[in-house]
Amino acid sequence: MQPIVSIIMGSTSDLKVMSEAAKFFDEMEIPFEINALSAHRTPDKVLDFARAAHTRGIKVIIAAAGGAAHLPGVIAALTPLPVVGVPIKSSNSIDGWDSMLSILQMPSGIPVATVALDGAKNSAILALQILGTGCNDIQKKVIDFKEDMKSKITKANEELAEVKFKFKTN
Repeated sequence: MQPIVSIIMGSTSDLKVMSEAAKFFDEMEIPFEINALSAHRTPDKVLDFARAAHTRGIKVIIAAAGGAAHLPGVIAALTPLPVVGVPIKSSNSIDGWDSMLSILQMPSGIPVATVALDGAKNSAILALQILGTGCNDIQKKVIDFKEDMKSKITKANEELAEVKFKFKTN
């Protein structure tokens, strides 16, 4: 089985957040790989990875980083693939703002789609939506996932209708 998504994180301390993306891909039966690469500590490996990812069949890269969070932008500068950035609130983070701004404020020509702070699951959903544009089977998974979310809210409202309060009107 060849991966079509690559999850990259600055260090394994990000795994507690990024495991949500991995769990989602498992549920959706999407083959993925997961590795730690650091834009600052292993720049040559990042360079090799980013330049070759598309030749290995990778279609979308999810790159997570905390602190200065250069990893998503460096990868985006070196690959023709879409990159989804996940800012991580890390131990050396300024409440996550440094990570968010580092990923959001990319120069023209180097786009990085950016999800919420610690938004690993949303990064996986966005990657699935990107993949679904070229594959009807994957797009069906997105549609089914969204229908399932809708049905959960419908069920929640049915349950809320049974909750009684003296001044509740619905």
